[in-house]
Amino acid sequence: MPESNFAEPSDRSEEQVSGAKVIAQALKTQGVEYMFGVVGIPVIEIAVAAQELGIRYIGMRNEQAACYAASAIGYLTGRPGVCLVVSGPGLIHALGGMANANMNCWPLLVIGGSSERNQETMGAFQEFPQAVRSNIYGRPGACYVDIPADFVNLLVNVNSIKYTECCMSPPVSMAETPAVSMAASVIRNAKQPLLIIGKGAAYAHAEENIRKLVEQCKLPFLPTPMGKGVVPDNHPNCVGAARSRALQFADVIVLFGARLNWILHFGLPPRYRPDVKFIQVDICAEELGNNVRPAVTLLGDINAVTKQELASTKSLPMNYYTVFYHVQEQLPRDCFIVSEGANTMDIGRTVLQNYLPRHRLDAGTFGTMGIGLGFAIAAAILAKDRSPGQRVICVEGDSAFGFSGMEVETICRYNLPIIILVVNNNGIYQGFDKDSWKEMLKSQDATIASPPVCLLPNSHYEQVITAFGGKGYFVQTPEELQESLRQTLADTTKPSLINIMIEPQATRKAQDFHWLTRSNM
Repeated sequence: MPESNFAEPSDRSEEQVSGAKVIAQALKTQGVEYMFGVVGIPVIEIAVAAQELGIRYIGMRNEQAACYAASAIGYLTGRPGVCLVVSGPGLIHALGGMANANMNCWPLLVIGGSSERNQETMGAFQEFPQAVRSNIYGRPGACYVDIPADFVNLLVNVNSIKYTECCMSPPVSMAETPAVSMAASVIRNAKQPLLIIGKGAAYAHAEENIRKLVEQCKLPFLPTPMGKGVVPDNHPNCVGAARSRALQFADVIVLFGARLNWILHFGLPPRYRPDVKFIQVDICAEELGNNVRPAVTLLGDINAVTKQELASTKSLPMNYYTVFYHVQEQLPRDCFIVSEGANTMDIGRTVLQNYLPRHRLDAGTFGTMGIGLGFAIAAAILAKDRSPGQRVICVEGDSAFGFSGMEVETICRYNLPIIILVVNNNGIYQGFDKDSWKEMLKSQDATIASPPVCLLPNSHYEQVITAFGGKGYFVQTPEELQESLRQTLADTTKPSLINIMIEPQATRKAQDFHWLTRSNM
């Protein structure tokens, strides 16, 4: 609330203003648009003054309902709704709405009229924390401002009033970087991760970034009742229809603005695995660690922290999911997708979408490696004859590419504008980075020291195609991948190969939610 200097009227003829109008102007300055209440002495004048300034007043029949309505406005707009009540039973009736706002973490400002100032030491009403900043900064909640009756009608000089400027939006706080990295590592190593999306995520307007996280990392999610809609309920990753099993089988759970209270069974067995790891994201430090000990705590604004997690998933080297997320964003809907490789093909099946029949070719029933470039050539020849301009995207693991890599010469000889993506992890299933490889070979020959699954690190497969006149790209970052894809898709005059370096130990995220089907989502 604004600070006001109340001065006794002077003998000079100056414009005067009532306390009610001062209060209304202070609310207007703080961005208040709606006021709910049940009026009586001494607050009637405050409601009238608020209306004169354009604040919409909604007269209710009970202070409890008025307080509920004002708190909902605070949740929906992010600026405090106002509930105007009289003293005595009026304030008592509003306490239910104030308690509800505190528990829901919704910004609410309750203004109550009380006895005159000369009665303050004679048993005045208990004061709540006062000021708009208190109910929107950090964890939002209810504030009570007590207005003595003699303030409402007191006339003061206009020039004696000092209004505080509108309280700025809450500062956006981010979690500590090491904690974000630790959280990303825990999620990456999870076999059955689960996101729980609470109403705190809705209040933080984190829907866009949380949806990106869900889709980029292919994470199943469960909304709490008022977290519904942050990511649409009909999203294929929503496990709301299998809520109990999702909670029971998850080995890592990320809480986005959700509390482990009775709604989530306090985070305790038997509803959860005894060894489940919780990653807790919340704006309120006091909430972290309630009921269970989290594996990682991320204190900060949920939207900002989600951005940090997204950035962490883009940390280098990339993983399969990061690569395919960016590939899927740019693929033409009518393209042929040819794929082979172990993790490359398996993960690609779940991420890279097909929209037309007979437009995916892969290792098939026999699980044959080496089919990729031959299949791609066939698809490109057919497309050239029947659907000019239709693209063929050949997605290869680095091991799979080695089976028929010299067919790149055939592709270039016939000038087939195939785009080859080699997802390179330096090995069959998994490999080693360049430094680890060198260290491994210091004491022994590669025939003894090198695991059978390893391939030569950082092999420049893109140079194979440049040798025959095609276009080659060596990419290590999401930005480089996005740009190379844009260029290759725009160029229909020649074939290209994008050699995409990923984390050598990257592997499939083993999400064993086999009990979920499209029919029960």
